[in-house]
Amino acid sequence: MGNVNSTICAIATAHGGAIGVVRVSGREALTIADRLFYSMPSKEPLSARAGYTLSHGEIRDSSGRVVDEVLAAVFRAPHSYTGEDSVEFMCHDSVYILHTIIQLLLDAGCTMAAPGEFTQRAFLNGKMDLSQAEAVADLIASTSEAQHRVAMNQMRGDFSRELIRLRDRLLHLTSLMELELDFSDHEELEFADRSELRSLAGQIEGLITRLVDSFAVGNALKNGIPVAIVGETNAGKSTLLNALVGEERAIVSDIHGTTRDVIEDTINIGGAVFRFIDTAGIRETQDAIESLGIERSFQAIRRADIVLWVIDRTVVEEQIANLSGRVLPLCKDKKLILVFNKSDLPAPATSTALIGFPESIRTVFLSAKHKEGIEKLKTILAETADLSVLSSNDIVVTNMRHYEALTRSLDSIRRVQEGLSADLPGDLISQDLRECIFHLSDIVGEVTTDEVLGNIFKHFCVGK
Repeated sequence: MGNVNSTICAIATAHGGAIGVVRVSGREALTIADRLFYSMPSKEPLSARAGYTLSHGEIRDSSGRVVDEVLAAVFRAPHSYTGEDSVEFMCHDSVYILHTIIQLLLDAGCTMAAPGEFTQRAFLNGKMDLSQAEAVADLIASTSEAQHRVAMNQMRGDFSRELIRLRDRLLHLTSLMELELDFSDHEELEFADRSELRSLAGQIEGLITRLVDSFAVGNALKNGIPVAIVGETNAGKSTLLNALVGEERAIVSDIHGTTRDVIEDTINIGGAVFRFIDTAGIRETQDAIESLGIERSFQAIRRADIVLWVIDRTVVEEQIANLSGRVLPLCKDKKLILVFNKSDLPAPATSTALIGFPESIRTVFLSAKHKEGIEKLKTILAETADLSVLSSNDIVVTNMRHYEALTRSLDSIRRVQEGLSADLPGDLISQDLRECIFHLSDIVGEVTTDEVLGNIFKHFCVGK
């Protein structure tokens, strides 16, 4: 990142629309903007305008030539996105116009903004904490309603408020413990009731555990809910993938063993992204390459949240008998859906074939070739994913950095519980309490190093 005292500029919109936006922020934003913006018809400079006002005018180069007719939005510190004086020029979305305006700003004294530098300044100026700043990138990257909702809740501070409540309770706990240390010469004084502390530590442990456990859902939402499509060769797995995503992503052939590697694609179902993984058909083979593909099929099952076991409906008994012993053990902690494919062909009954299967397993009959029953499968997938957690105000952790910090804070609070149960001295317990507070504070950026900040903001897009 550049000098925080400099005035920065960047193109803030992606090319391809009718309007482009150039953003300027810093102490000299208004003064620099006045060097190339000519207000029409009042001639009043931007530096004389109040915040939250729009001005119509022209951008002109040093020779007075008009570059474009624009609108200029003025934001006064601290009431702007970055907390600094800011100007946003709205011009025509021409690559030439946008880059010319940027060059004029650079010539007038601006420096180019690094990726995420506007948001970093918002963080440094107290406009948002670090978890909210990270949510900005997630919001921009969101491709589904569920991703958008989680990122928006975090950007609005829901997650931060939850952490602040946790930290305040921990600080209360720490103050009681350390008050005793201040009066350690008086052994009869005990400011912190141990049973009350154990109860409070237990409540905090439960809250942190809930946040840690939510990462499984949050990570799936952020990266797509992983769904493995498995089954024997020629059961119709690749045809099903193509039917689900609406295009020919996988090679379809009557020849057994066509799919040698995993093929992935994503679609939006019910407001959430599902990441489908088409795998090599599972069978006994002497082909070394196909064997590697089959091993990857089993790895895909292990990584998946949902498993679609595609079964050729014309040979149900045979396929279930062949694969039950290999597939079912891997699906013990998965959500399994049996997909009986080729429903357009005559087939024997399947009732006896499912004897011994858990009643919770969902089934669907379809014809992937004719795209019949695909919508029913999508409905079952949405129901099976069970994203009802998002309909409430529950906080969902989606960020790996947050998850790691929460995991460390959970370890610390559990050591506190162990220390209280073992009647350890207050100074030892206080140390673990302080560690727990440290890790929670790291999430919102109160103790974060410059190296961590740099790593976070470098993944942002330029202009944000």
